[in-house]
Amino acid sequence: MARERLAAASSARKDPARPSRLRIWLKRRRSLVRPAIYGVLGLGAVLVVVQAVRAVDPAGRARAVTESLGGIGESMGFTVQQVILEGRRNTPTDMIRAALGVSRGDPILEISPDRTRERLETIAWVQHAHVERRLPSTLLVRIEERRPFAIWQHNGRFVIIDREGKVVAADGLDQFGPLPLLVGAGADTAGAGLYDQLRHETDVAERVQAMVRIHERRWNLRLHNGTDVLLPEGAEAAAIQRLAELQREAKLLDRPLAAIDLRLPDRLVLRPTRQAEPAEQPSSPQQANRARRG
Repeated sequence: MARERLAAASSARKDPARPSRLRIWLKRRRSLVRPAIYGVLGLGAVLVVVQAVRAVDPAGRARAVTESLGGIGESMGFTVQQVILEGRRNTPTDMIRAALGVSRGDPILEISPDRTRERLETIAWVQHAHVERRLPSTLLVRIEERRPFAIWQHNGRFVIIDREGKVVAADGLDQFGPLPLLVGAGADTAGAGLYDQLRHETDVAERVQAMVRIHERRWNLRLHNGTDVLLPEGAEAAAIQRLAELQREAKLLDRPLAAIDLRLPDRLVLRPTRQAEPAEQPSSPQQANRARRG
């Protein structure tokens, strides 16, 4: 076998006038190869010009140049044919489509990833967005959504908020599972801190129906049995720990009390009748819906 290969190689070298199959194939397709090479070089030059103009004048002439060159890209097949969306769970797709503002066949070079990202991030659910053009025809959209944290009741209205207090939804409140209930002005932005403190004391946390913000300064805890626990301003963690100890030692939270006042560090005040300072009273979203229908 080795000799046969060598013989074939030798005979091929004795006949230099006969062109190889590769050369014949390239010669026949020379008319197609050259336009393709010119097209790639032309596109590269277009992109270099766009980036150079953007560096000099990102807000003015760059936009005009990009729009004028979009027609060139369109003639070369650089149009939007598919949009890949990643990370969506709760954001309505119609809002995403409206923010993107693109249709199949639009020149992909005319789409600004930065401006598209900014429009996406105006949607309440979207915390961060990333937009990327993948030439020749794909637009990649990746979003990071805000996470539902709590239900916020204020002025008789119920909304879903994230940990920062950003409102993300006002409908379908029960589709996100059980969430903490925050009540009153200021509870939306301050609630996450109190919630984290409650998580360390499960004996207390599992009995809390709502966290009520009082005059945007301090908190009351409304328990499932109707008792109000008055917490001191700025010392919530110590008061919650004290409350947990009282529950373990005397089952205090299971007693039929109107209020448990922990605002004084050296004194525990139990109120058999309701004398807690007035505040917006927590209610369930279902009760609010029935009241509105009535």
